[in-house]
Amino acid sequence: MDSIFLARLQFALTVSFHYIFPPLSMGLGLLLVFMEGLWLKTGDPLYRRMARFWVKIFAAVFAVGVATGIVMEFQFGTNWATYSRFVGDVFGSALAAEGIFAFFLESGFLAVVLFGWDRVSKGWHFFATVMLCLGAHLSALWIIVANSWQQTPQGHHVVMTAGGTLRAEITDFWQVVWNPSTFDRLSHTLMGAWQTGAFMVLAVSAYYLLRRRHEAFARASMKIALVVAAVASLGQLATGHSSAHGVARNQPVKLAAMEGHYAASAPGDLYLFGWVDEKKGTVTGVKIPKLLSAMVHFDPQKPIPGLSPVAPEDRPPVQWVFQAYHGMVAIGMGLIGVSLLGLLLWWRRRLFSTRWFLFLLLPTVLGPQLANQLGWFTAEWGRQPWVVQGLLRTEQGISKTVTAPEILGTIVIFVLVYLLLTLVFLHVVIEKIRSGPEEPEPVTGPREPGPGAAPEEPRPAHGAKNPTPDSNPDPESDSDPAPAGGEP
Repeated sequence: MDSIFLARLQFALTVSFHYIFPPLSMGLGLLLVFMEGLWLKTGDPLYRRMARFWVKIFAAVFAVGVATGIVMEFQFGTNWATYSRFVGDVFGSALAAEGIFAFFLESGFLAVVLFGWDRVSKGWHFFATVMLCLGAHLSALWIIVANSWQQTPQGHHVVMTAGGTLRAEITDFWQVVWNPSTFDRLSHTLMGAWQTGAFMVLAVSAYYLLRRRHEAFARASMKIALVVAAVASLGQLATGHSSAHGVARNQPVKLAAMEGHYAASAPGDLYLFGWVDEKKGTVTGVKIPKLLSAMVHFDPQKPIPGLSPVAPEDRPPVQWVFQAYHGMVAIGMGLIGVSLLGLLLWWRRRLFSTRWFLFLLLPTVLGPQLANQLGWFTAEWGRQPWVVQGLLRTEQGISKTVTAPEILGTIVIFVLVYLLLTLVFLHVVIEKIRSGPEEPEPVTGPREPGPGAAPEEPRPAHGAKNPTPDSNPDPESDSDPAPAGGEP
């Protein structure tokens, strides 16, 4: 194994592990805004408990995401020094903006959200939650700006430095920011992030309902998350279609690899699944003839540029791109189906009593994560052999002084450290979920009902059974039980 392969492998491992956490923080951040907003609007303490529970999970996600992100950036200087010199002016601006406008915003307001429940007013705490969510999304914006510039670079010129190396320098900052693929890739990434947070809340809520614990909490959480999951899943379909149009326009070789289209000038077929023979330039699988041309050009007879005229050394790894892309699409369509089925069961008032559907929700926590990873693999593999499209090839960006054994040694260290981080993270999150949300405080005397809360029920006669706050006497009903002691 040479140093180029090992450097790419190390970066792929560290980035893939890191990318588990930013989408989760964005998705949970959005849900926290909705949960706390409902508490502010209704005064219902259930939503306060909900926000307090999920912000603890958010904090664990944020901590591991920061730790793994720092490692990723160090590799620019160690394994990819030539690449770093070439893109330094562009990446320096984007990463500096991410640190100033996003990271400090997110980390600063996280402290207020975690520890300010009884120290600041409701309004200020909600403002901090909104800023926390905004910081997570701004972080995604600047990282995607930097990565999208690699896909569709503009707003720069290439100069020769005094040391005899090439360097891309910014000529128009806003052209760099809003390069041709930024908006499509940002919107597609945000939809995936919202799915990630929503399906995690759905899975945990389903777990509580199946165990008959914290049922009022789980029902309310599931309703919020299901709406977000449905909107994000359908939005993912729309933004994915728009993104594919952008790829067809700006990176036709990548599009050809995504669908295994080799013919130089022929209508493109859309494959549902298949297997690519790169030596023969064929795909064996189930396809819908000419649908790719119809979706890209709105004309099934219009040709799609193929891979045949492209020199083999200038093609991406077609098999890998094809499988990653179709895996992402398959998972995305499955998540659309699950979310729409959930809305149907809710409409029919059987959402919480259909146990097979609750069991189905448990593994969906992994669906958006897998789709996110496969989407990034498609984007990065599809750009090969270029590390910056049309400007710098991958083998040209490697550090000249780092040897293969040195990179292999650090890969082993990273794998061990990340395994430890994974165990710690899973332990913390699983323990939080097992412990569940905070129990409602007991009411010591009569009180005025809060805004939006129903008046207290008369106390049952001595010896009568009094249902617990988190139980629902009618398992077939989707309505929450009447408040008892201030808890819905």
